[in-house]
Amino acid sequence: MNRLLWNRHNEGLLILRVAFGLMMMVHGFSKIQNWSTMSQQFADPFGLGSALSLALAIFAEFFCSILLILGLLTPVAALFLIATMLVAVFYAHGSDPWQKKELAFAYLMVYTTLLTTGAGKYSLDHKLFRPK
Repeated sequence: MNRLLWNRHNEGLLILRVAFGLMMMVHGFSKIQNWSTMSQQFADPFGLGSALSLALAIFAEFFCSILLILGLLTPVAALFLIATMLVAVFYAHGSDPWQKKELAFAYLMVYTTLLTTGAGKYSLDHKLFRPK
């Protein structure tokens, strides 16, 4: 019984990747849909220009989320998502109360966890890159 209940880390990682990947994809897709409006006024924390900063956020939030869901190149995808959430927590919502930055911080913790644990057995990373 203990083994059945406590040895489910791979299933847990799959659920975490898919759930948070899908939730973040919604944020990225919203930015894609509103590109023309947002590209003129998007936060530009590194002086790259609003349009490029928006493109980088879309890349992380939408395309890296797809990689996360698939469990493909998970550490790379997680790093982009971590960087995006750090900007969200400390720049975009830096002066906001905790309630405004709490969601971005929760995403940050999930992506940091996935960076440290890897995608798990139910992933393309495991199928393609595990040692034989």
